[in-house]
Amino acid sequence: MQKILPAFSSIKQFERFLVSDYEIGVFLETHISQLANLHKLAEQHRKKIIYHVDLIHGLKSDDFAAEYLCQEYRPYGLISTKSNVILKAKQKGVIAIQRMFLIDSHALERSYRLVEKTKPDYIEVLPGAMPWMIKEVKERTQTKILAGGLIRTGEEVQKALEAGADAITTSKKELWNFEK
Repeated sequence: MQKILPAFSSIKQFERFLVSDYEIGVFLETHISQLANLHKLAEQHRKKIIYHVDLIHGLKSDDFAAEYLCQEYRPYGLISTKSNVILKAKQKGVIAIQRMFLIDSHALERSYRLVEKTKPDYIEVLPGAMPWMIKEVKERTQTKILAGGLIRTGEEVQKALEAGADAITTSKKELWNFEK
């Protein structure tokens, strides 16, 4: 997987991604009525899209939504905080990314239990600007890590990667050129 995963929540940002050198991108927020057009544009530009299921307006984030997305749009991957979405993505052969918020120790332990149950392909750790937590989560779960949220500089990207993140998800377009 590429080291920087551009993330976008507007058509303008998506269009910028379409003309970039990146193959894989993350659609953070959209509306169900836009999915067909987004899918068509991504296919035309030979791009692979990861959809954040929890942030698709007009679509309940559950296993039925995941099945619908996989059957209708064949995404590269799905991101969710919900275990049933992760399990359905895995069943459908789509990259399953469990989103984990590093809020406090209780939430962290609950997330660890969820990861044990779902065994996602990746965990997206938020905020990703905490390298010591990236290292801990990767060691404890033995799962590939995406770091996202509050990563604002190239130095923070580098620290997250050095701590064990396999890639960085970022909507900060200045960081989209980090690999280049």
